[in-house]
Parts: sequence; structure tokens; C-alpha cells
Amino acid sequence: MSNDKDKASRRYSSIVVDGVEQAPSRAMLRAVGFSDDDFSKSQVGVASTWSMVTPCNMHIDTLADEAARGINEAGGKAVQFNTITVSDGISMGTPGMRYSLVSREVIADSIETVVAAEGFDGFVAIGGCDKNMPGCLMAMARLDRPSVFVYGGTIQPGPERRDIVSVFEAVGGVAAGTVSDEELLEVERTAIPGPGSCGGMYTANTMASAIEALGMSLPNSSAQDAVSEQKMTDCERAGAAVVNLINQNIRPSDILTREAFENAITVAIALGGSTNAVLHLIAIAREARIPLELDDFTRIGEHVPLLSNLKPSGIYSMSELIQIGGIRPLMKRLLDAGLLHGDCLTANGRTMAENLADVADYPADQDIIRPLDNPVKKDSHIVILYGNLAPEGAVAKITGKEGVSFTGTAKTFGSEEEGLQAIMDGTVVAGDVIVIRYEGPKGGPGMREMLSPTAAIVGKGLGDQVAFITDGRFSGGSHGFVVGHVTPEAAVGGPIGLIEDGDEITINAETRTLEVNISAEKLATRRERWQPPAPLERTGVLTKYAHLVSSASQGAVTGGNE
Repeated sequence: MSNDKDKASRRYSSIVVDGVEQAPSRAMLRAVGFSDDDFSKSQVGVASTWSMVTPCNMHIDTLADEAARGINEAGGKAVQFNTITVSDGISMGTPGMRYSLVSREVIADSIETVVAAEGFDGFVAIGGCDKNMPGCLMAMARLDRPSVFVYGGTIQPGPERRDIVSVFEAVGGVAAGTVSDEELLEVERTAIPGPGSCGGMYTANTMASAIEALGMSLPNSSAQDAVSEQKMTDCERAGAAVVNLINQNIRPSDILTREAFENAITVAIALGGSTNAVLHLIAIAREARIPLELDDFTRIGEHVPLLSNLKPSGIYSMSELIQIGGIRPLMKRLLDAGLLHGDCLTANGRTMAENLADVADYPADQDIIRPLDNPVKKDSHIVILYGNLAPEGAVAKITGKEGVSFTGTAKTFGSEEEGLQAIMDGTVVAGDVIVIRYEGPKGGPGMREMLSPTAAIVGKGLGDQVAFITDGRFSGGSHGFVVGHVTPEAAVGGPIGLIEDGDEITINAETRTLEVNISAEKLATRRERWQPPAPLERTGVLTKYAHLVSSASQGAVTGGNE
């Protein structure tokens, strides 16, 4: 898409609706509700990710209606359309999970296609599940037309703070004999009480918070319950905000600066966010043509403390954080400490500092967000590792509760299913380093999340006694001594594919290293005799994805945005 500012300052929709030759276009639009007056208005798309596929998105049709109302009342003409979503939580641990990260690209492509084809002057995008959120942002960056993201909102917790991760961990408890079948059924029946995204600081809430910190959603959009008046108002305001952005000619390229991405990383770290934020922020930055790489997370993480007591490493839900003020008081603390760039422009046309100027601090008696001088961890829980197992980098999630280093004996598996079975049947024991490979972007294909194995580890009581490395990735709900995104991945000959059972592996968060403790000569010998496995049977989109996708260290994107 063109980044020419002068071109963007005129209405894209005029090409579609102005002039005698566009009478056929106007005739078609009249049938979907356009009046004579509407043809002189800015056309604003509403990209809805509504579906009944998942509770994360089951309510977004009503939110889209509110956004459309806000657009129309502000003087624009709203046009609603849909894109897909898939559910990570439902497909987790199955072959269907291979389509999860793929769906991010499909969503970005589909929004770009509709907005560009129909000549919309701007758009609102509403997302509620892990991949449709970065997919929406990638489309915004790519199109560079005035746009605002709306988060669908978080789910309410079930009894005893239950959520989807509670169910996964209860499955591990059944295998360990500590949870009965009846208790598992009770957790299953009560963990998901209604609409909204998974309730901890998992990937959806992480990305919602990061997107607000980027400036691409309105203040507080990330910290609202899915079913609430606040969320409905947020959607209406977002519709009006897009019309304002069109009138002021403020585009994503004015908002998505290098400093804005640094703000997003800072907030994600302080909140104890998902490692998926690394993958998605790099992908969004590539679409925005902003240089961002793994080492930026290390540089920023050296100065930003982990402050939250939110799940999965803590005990509280996002809904409980909302009750004490959401993420804005945290952002105000970070800004006052010089850890945020206050001069970054945001989607309401104001700067970050202006938006936070009047924000009050948290109540004194809360323990969800720690003060800066008493952090959970003095630096980032997201640790970028390098070494002879990850010469191009790997991403670890280490809060310090697990310790800061682990040395153990490798047990290797060629797929998630093999690894999960070994955990459930007791093959994996204390002191092991579980190695699941051939699950990377190309090798999977699709880079599946490993929530089922990590939750089973915790459920079996091994959370602090084993480590786990993979060229796949982890759900935001995973916790423990876990390292993902190992690059190069096994399918392209990466060293993770050369590990053998019994090898000693050391993970060290302080030195930021991931090493197999054998000689370079032995590794070279193994590399000479390594043969890639036969690819899984692939058809359609998985084949296309495997051919096009970049490495995880480059965001696992499929577009050529160098």
C-alpha cells in the first residue's frame, strides 16, 4: 500500500462513488442501505470478527453494531463486514491448532482485501481472540488508512477464579491422581461462564494491553469486561474516533512509531504478558516498516520490572484488575518513572501523556499490581536466549518463581502429541528437559502452542522440576520453565533437531543462554548425518504457509515487508 500522505488525504471512497461512470457502484450500494446523502460521506468499514466458533468472539456482532452507530452519528457512513476467527482453546493439542497462527495472516489479508477493494476511507476492527487481534493490527499497518482497534473484552472468571487454563491443569491432575473425574467435570462445566477472551494475562489480554500502549485503541479499551456498558460505549466512541482521524488525516503511520512499539513492549513486560507478544509485535512492526527485533525486548526488559500478580504466574484475573482501574494507573506509573514515551500520538488524536494526565493511582490496599520499588521481578520475565541450541534466538518466560537456571537431561519428541503422552504416562520425570521439535512455523506447519503439555506438567506437580524447550510456541496460559520460538527450527536443520535423548541441556536466564552441553565437533557430526523428516500430509493453506512463512525470530510473517 502507498504511504503517500497527499494521496491518503483525499477520500478513497470518492473513486468508488463519484462521477457518472460510477453509477453502477452507487446502484449496488443503494441496495445495502445507502441514501443520496451517504455518497458524500466518508465510508468507514467495521471489520467484525464475530462468530459462534468461540466465546471470545460470540458477542462481537453487538459491538460492531455500536461501532457502526458511532460512525454514523459522527457523520460517516458505516459498512460492516466479517472476517474469520479460530479458537486456540478449542483446537489446542489437536492438529487443528496448526491453523491458529496461519489464521493471523488470513485475517490480515482478508481485512486488507475488503478495505482496499471497497475503497473505505478508514475502518474500525474489533477482535477478541489471540490471532485476530494482531491480524487486525497487521492490516491497519499495511493499509495505512485511519483506523481504530476495539478489544472485545475479557471474560468473567468462573467459581474459585477458574478459567480455561484451570481445565487444562485439571486434566494433568487426573493423570497424577490428584483430581477425580467428577472434579474435572465440575471444573469443565464452570470455567467458561460466558462471552469474552480468556481471563488471565494470557495472549488476548496481553495483546489488548499492548495495542492500547501502541496507541491504536482508545484509552481503557483493553481493560473492560466483554459484557458491560463500558465496552458498548468504547465501541461507539471508536466509531466516532475513526471519523475524527479521517478528518484530521491521522493514519497508523503517524501512531505506529518506534517509540510506540517500545511502549507496547514495556507494558507487556510490566503486566507479565504472553511470549506471543514477541511474535506478534515483531509481525506488526514489519507491516509498519518499523525495525524491531528480539534484542529490543532484551534492551527494554533490562529496565522494566514485572509488576503484576495476574494469572498464569499470579492469582488474579483481568476482570479483577478492571475493578481497581485497569492498566491505565500502571501506565501512569511507568510514564512518571520515565519508562514510557509520553509524546506518542494515539487513536483519539491526543498524546499518551495527555491521555494519562488525570489518571488516579490504584487503591492502596490492592495487591494485583506491585509498586515499582517492590516488583515481582526487577526486570523482564520475557528472556531472549541465544546459544548453540538457538543461534538465532529463543523466547523464554521466566518469572523467577521457577528459579533462574535449569540443567537437566533431554527427552526428545517429534511432535506435541508424543510429548504430551510421555508426560501423562509418567515417562517424563523430575530433572528432564522436554524437547518437542518439528513444531515450528514451517515444520508444524503453523507453530502450535503447547498449553496442553505445560498444563499437564503443572497438573502432575512437575512445574518446578522439569523444563521444556520447543521450536513451537506457548500459550499465554503456560507457565513454568518454558522456552519456545527456538530458531532456526528443526525442520530447516536447526540445532534443536540434533538433540539426542540423554544430552545435558542448560537454560540460564541470567546469562541468557540455551546450550546443549556437547562439543561443537559432536554437533557437527550429527548435522552431517541429519535428514529432514518426511513432511506431514499437507493441503491448501498449510502448504502455502509452509512455503512462505519466515522464522519465528522475524515474526513468522508471510508477506515480503523487508
